[in-house]
Amino acid sequence: MATKPRRTSSEHQPLRAITYGRVSTGRQATSGGSLGDQREALAAVVAQRGWRHVDHVTDAGLSGKRMANRPGLLKALDRLDGGEADVLVASKIDRVSRSTEDFARLLNRSEHKGWGLVVCDVDVDTTTAAGRLVVDVVSAAAQFESKRIGERVREVHARRRTEGKRAGQAPVLPEGVRHRIASERAAGRSLSVIATGLVDDGVPTARPGATWHASTIAHVLRSVALDEELAGIGSTS
Repeated sequence: MATKPRRTSSEHQPLRAITYGRVSTGRQATSGGSLGDQREALAAVVAQRGWRHVDHVTDAGLSGKRMANRPGLLKALDRLDGGEADVLVASKIDRVSRSTEDFARLLNRSEHKGWGLVVCDVDVDTTTAAGRLVVDVVSAAAQFESKRIGERVREVHARRRTEGKRAGQAPVLPEGVRHRIASERAAGRSLSVIATGLVDDGVPTARPGATWHASTIAHVLRSVALDEELAGIGSTS
């Protein structure tokens, strides 16, 4: 994806800023005190830099664990992508993200879409050359952590498999349903035919409200095959 050129501030065309505030508790959201403090502080930051304050966006009473759970922030990002503003300003890094991976994704998005990000408590300011160096550092750290997590998961799975144990979630479907699917497959029935038969017989899936598909049948068959493999390992150990 090509990176858009970043608009720079000038005497006649100051950068347009959207400020963002968030509180996570119901008490803070109701009182509005914390949100008000954030708004005033961020407005002062924008004014000090000589930028134009386009809007202040908030998410009240919402968790900061994942950006996907915050509609106010997502709408602000869409507006920045669309060119309605040039900079997103937040007071603290945990207001926009508590995940290194999410923050790295946010930084990369700002780079590719051509808008800036300012987070006051950690001196992140991608409207400057020094601030943009943070993008590379955080992204590299997130990529490293992601790889390390993957390595640890694979190590645990490999160890559990050698012990004849299931690495993932235990089967949720009743054993009778799993046996029926395996038996029908062994008899030569296609995945779609097995799925249709289960739907016709009103057999529920592992997830309430979901329906049977060929892909669902394939997943169950992989689970059954894994259990058979682990049973074989256990019998020889």
